[in-house]
Amino acid sequence: MTEKVKSGSRNVAIVGPYLSGKTTLLESLLFVTGSITRKGNVKDSNTIGDSANESRERKMSVEVSAADCEYNDVQFTFIDCPGSIEFAQETYNALMGIDAAIVVCEPIIDRVQTLAPLFKFLDDWEIPHIIFVNKMDRANIHVLETLNALKSVSSRPLVAHQYPIMAGEELTGFIDLVSEQAYQYHPGAPADPIPFPQHLKEEEQIARAEMLEALANFDDHLLEELLEDIEPPQEEILKDLKLELGADLVVPVFFGVAELDYGVRPLLEAIYREAPEPEITAERRGIPIGNIPLAQVLKTFYTPQGGKLSLVRVWSGKLTDGAILNGVRVGGIYQLCGQQQNSINQACSGEIVALSRMEGVKTGDILTSDSSQNLEILKAVALEPVYALAITPEKRNDEVKLSSAITKLLEEDPSLAWEQHGDTHEVILWGQGEIHLQVALDRLRRKYNLPMNTHLPQVPYKETIRKGTASVHGRYKHQSGGHGQFGDVFLDIKPLTRGEGFSFRETIVGGVIPKQYISGVELGIREFLAHGPLGFPVVDVAVTLTNGSYHNVDSSEQAFKQAARLAMQTGLPQCEPALLEPILRVRVTTPSNFTSRVLQILSGRRGQILGYEGIHGWQSWDCVIAYLPQAEMQNFIIELRSQTLGVGSFHWEFDHLQEVPEKLTERILNHNGNGSK
Repeated sequence: MTEKVKSGSRNVAIVGPYLSGKTTLLESLLFVTGSITRKGNVKDSNTIGDSANESRERKMSVEVSAADCEYNDVQFTFIDCPGSIEFAQETYNALMGIDAAIVVCEPIIDRVQTLAPLFKFLDDWEIPHIIFVNKMDRANIHVLETLNALKSVSSRPLVAHQYPIMAGEELTGFIDLVSEQAYQYHPGAPADPIPFPQHLKEEEQIARAEMLEALANFDDHLLEELLEDIEPPQEEILKDLKLELGADLVVPVFFGVAELDYGVRPLLEAIYREAPEPEITAERRGIPIGNIPLAQVLKTFYTPQGGKLSLVRVWSGKLTDGAILNGVRVGGIYQLCGQQQNSINQACSGEIVALSRMEGVKTGDILTSDSSQNLEILKAVALEPVYALAITPEKRNDEVKLSSAITKLLEEDPSLAWEQHGDTHEVILWGQGEIHLQVALDRLRRKYNLPMNTHLPQVPYKETIRKGTASVHGRYKHQSGGHGQFGDVFLDIKPLTRGEGFSFRETIVGGVIPKQYISGVELGIREFLAHGPLGFPVVDVAVTLTNGSYHNVDSSEQAFKQAARLAMQTGLPQCEPALLEPILRVRVTTPSNFTSRVLQILSGRRGQILGYEGIHGWQSWDCVIAYLPQAEMQNFIIELRSQTLGVGSFHWEFDHLQEVPEKLTERILNHNGNGSK
């Protein structure tokens, strides 16, 4: 007999753009449910969310925060998600384990475009979501204008669940569009019913009619009632709202001021009444419900006090303290309220809890006690890095600790990446932007006592030659008592077509150089090409060993290696060395109204525009394709976001090497100390 999923729980993510008021909304939700007796605020750095030091220092969310509360005997787990695009991976990972999302936004038309990527993600994954238009006390546009602007960036129909009552710029109450009952807000208390404000009758009727028509698109019975001018019962409307929201077919819209708790209670009541239960979410994801424990890691924390914590969604079965999941023993189970941890003995399916000391377990992992299970549970795709810094420990002795610390950083944040660059030999930390990497560096310093020096990564320039030489001679002769060293070679050096790399061959005849020494010649050439006349690795060069001589006693492979290096040292500067830079193929995505700005940015960075077109499935978004020198990419994401309300992004890949313009070559060589070569 399978276990019945606990339906007395809801898991809700709070998402939205930076500065929209998500953390303030979480504080209000916890306050009106009685989970906290006093609200904190972001300014004073005393909120339940944003409890990490890195968040409080910057007055912004940099990682998800989970908080549990109860409302009408239902346990709610709210997950406050970062709004900055640089921490979107945190949000996307958390959204994989929730039942519904509250999208918090401001009533500012110019900022509505910032919601487009989030709406696209929610709709692509069919995640039910509700909009909460916050900061209505600062609204400078009409309610219907706000709704129309929001509709322009949502692929799902928006349905106003309530109509705000305004007194000038002040939000004083709302009309419930289901019951058509008006309410007046009071600071610190529930709203009271009031007579219907007749001056809003026409506007309210328009909004209500749009709500009913949107619901009727998915309910033939409701459509018949509307066609026959029959007033549908409230129970039918609420049932349709629950069904259509749960299937991500419509998006209800609420209005309020989270700082004053205005609109928060109606929002909470709607989530309680209309958000899908955990078993509905599991069914939508195709996850079978049974007795075998099955969980998914949504976030990994390394805490100063408790060590490693894995925030998990329990999809099936029951987790108990001490259980073995993926071969790892659960060290403890906790409900979270920011950084506060409440120890519990077990967690039922449908809940989100934290597991301690799950070593080797990473964000996104599927945990189970049955190793034979091979379930495909949806995971958020890891975002590609777009910004990099080269890092070195301030203390040289700390280099041995760096690899272990970065591994833990990547467990906490999968959108980070690092590499030891093969050409520049730098340790490079990759991320989603400048603030993202600064937060990672703060964690290295604070958690692992690893302060870092940083600089922009070196560009992996290469060099090549424009012409060849007929023949160059290299002779190495060294006598120091006993056997000497002797090697003698003649080399032809020629350029190759771009991208062909390096070619070595020999045309030795008559045994003038024994075959056992020829490998030494090639090795000497390769070693020299690693650092050419301009100071960079040499590519697209062909070298032919044409002649030479040897000594029966003094010749060796090492001597011929040195002779080849001497020949290359003489010959390559005669071949007109040229500096090459890596050219990347970039695909920039941007709202169409910013496309002209993107074209200007690319052109100003020596980019070659290849074309642009609309993006399939995205309303009013373009993809610009261009070639861009890697040297121009290092701060590209910063300028791109500043010119596209923070939503512009790009994908890049190496395409080819290209000769650097002559004026720029001189500047690069002087900067690298090679100007005299």
